[in-house]
Amino acid sequence: MNRLLLFLVFTLFGNFAFGQSWPDKPVRIIAPFAPGGSADTLGRLIAQKLTESLKETFIVENRPGAGGAIGARAVATAAPDGLTLLIGNTSVLAVIPAVTASAGYDPAKSFAPVAKISESYQILVVHPSAPWKSVSEFVTDAKANPGTFNVSHTGAGGLPHLTAELFKSSTGADLVGVPYKSGGEALTAVLGSQVHCTFEAISILLPQIRDGKVRALAITSRTRTPLAPDIPTMIEAGVADYDVSTFYGVVAPAGTPREIVTKLNAAINEGFSADEMRAAITRLGSTPALGTPEAFGAFMAAQSAKWDGVAKKAGIRID
Repeated sequence: MNRLLLFLVFTLFGNFAFGQSWPDKPVRIIAPFAPGGSADTLGRLIAQKLTESLKETFIVENRPGAGGAIGARAVATAAPDGLTLLIGNTSVLAVIPAVTASAGYDPAKSFAPVAKISESYQILVVHPSAPWKSVSEFVTDAKANPGTFNVSHTGAGGLPHLTAELFKSSTGADLVGVPYKSGGEALTAVLGSQVHCTFEAISILLPQIRDGKVRALAITSRTRTPLAPDIPTMIEAGVADYDVSTFYGVVAPAGTPREIVTKLNAAINEGFSADEMRAAITRLGSTPALGTPEAFGAFMAAQSAKWDGVAKKAGIRID
């Protein structure tokens, strides 16, 4: 048996044995945001279920900074041994690399997709005293008054900003973006009638909608969501093929053995299929969205291509 064949045999069976014995040490799940947010909460739910299922300790380590890029880079450069994972979202795994050349990672090349966990959406809202009862009424007025309608968002290059840019290009509405430091401030600007509208997460907006403090025009999901069944989708409102998903999922460093990825995917899917875990995801303003690593990889690729196209068309770069 020549050296090349020996190498291939030992690589194949060595990786298989490694995957079979894993995990034999505590595993870190990097949450690239500060404690207390959705990524942190979801990461801790994942750590709990994986610890129970795989009989080894999984811990969450918060690595905030640069919109999530610092934590993502830490995982992208970690050893592909299954001992470092990332809980990432749309911003980290699709938007940041689309708007900056200094992200320090490429979602398609730097990570091995493990499992998609959940999806959530944004809602387009206006002040309740505004005259618009539908998206079409809003777009008609915005087109009739170009450059005078504005939309608040959480800063250049963020997902709400790109969501608004996609809305502009999809409808022809000439909206002027107004950046704020947070989603709360962007919403406050609508509450105070300082801007005409905003796109923000369903978890933030639903209480305001229910209290009558803002009026919902449409949600960015492709079909109506059970989280807000009375709110029409953008597609129903006449904006063709418009959908924006805020997803969460787990990835590992590229090169992580297939056996480890398969183990993780099976444990996550089993854990989050339980009623109490599905309820926990619902409380975060999301719906479960489980599947195979291959399906998650294809979804990530589609999201990256989508937001790269939106950013280029709008000329959005934050470098």
